[in-house]
Amino acid sequence: SNQGAAAALVATGGIITQYVDSGTTYRVHTFRGSGKFVVASGAANVDYLIIAGGAAGGDTGSGKVTGGGGAGALRTSTGHAVSAGSYTITVGAGGNRTPGYTSVSDGDSSAALGMTITGGGRGGRGNSNGTNSTDGSGGGAGAEASDYSYTGGTSGSYGFDGGDANGTGGDYFAGGGGGASAVGADATTSAGGDGGAGTTGYGVTAATPTYAGGGGGAASLDTTGAPPATGGSGGGGQAYSKDETGAEQGHGAVPNTGSGGGGGGQGTDGGDGATGIVIIRYEVA
Repeated sequence: SNQGAAAALVATGGIITQYVDSGTTYRVHTFRGSGKFVVASGAANVDYLIIAGGAAGGDTGSGKVTGGGGAGALRTSTGHAVSAGSYTITVGAGGNRTPGYTSVSDGDSSAALGMTITGGGRGGRGNSNGTNSTDGSGGGAGAEASDYSYTGGTSGSYGFDGGDANGTGGDYFAGGGGGASAVGADATTSAGGDGGAGTTGYGVTAATPTYAGGGGGAASLDTTGAPPATGGSGGGGQAYSKDETGAEQGHGAVPNTGSGGGGGGQGTDGGDGATGIVIIRYEVA
């Protein structure tokens, strides 16, 4: 981006790193938790990445499987003017699998430099649609033996829809949560839906990491196992599947990616969603 030739920026806040990309030196402030971006002096045009918290996979009961959590909203911007002052940075927490089922988006909001975005929609429990999201991605639909006709949650402006549930008789499968660049996959009659893919954004080096993948939808089969639905690229949590041993818990999303947690199996809940992140960068001499 065109950073301009304003007086050199002197700023604190977050984890500060620096790298060179194509001959340009960037200083980076990374917030993995809430804090302050404080400009002591100078002015500059900065680039930013803001990702809200990802939602958890749905909570469940006996005989049900749950959808993957939707990724939190992701926004990037270039050329945002800042000058001396203190800027509050809020990093949204990921959705937690332990509270009871909620019908609202449960990945918390993140905010920086005048922009606020909300988290993803929670994965549907075993007898419900996926949850919608105000800004982020929708949660995948849950399923149960007696009914697998539920639909994925819808996305906001900065995410994608969750996948639908499916099944045949006693075999039933949940949808994947939406990601930042793709819808969560619909379940088939033999497997849960994979989480929607994430997208790339600024990082602490010249590499561009992938963030905000949706969680995979869980699967249940009467007699044989199904391969676990994968989380979307960028950190989405893998779903539980009956071919796994031990607890039927969905897998949690990768921290500080804003990704959704994987759906849970019969009698347990989905995995936790991931905390968001805020990254601010600018050119230095």
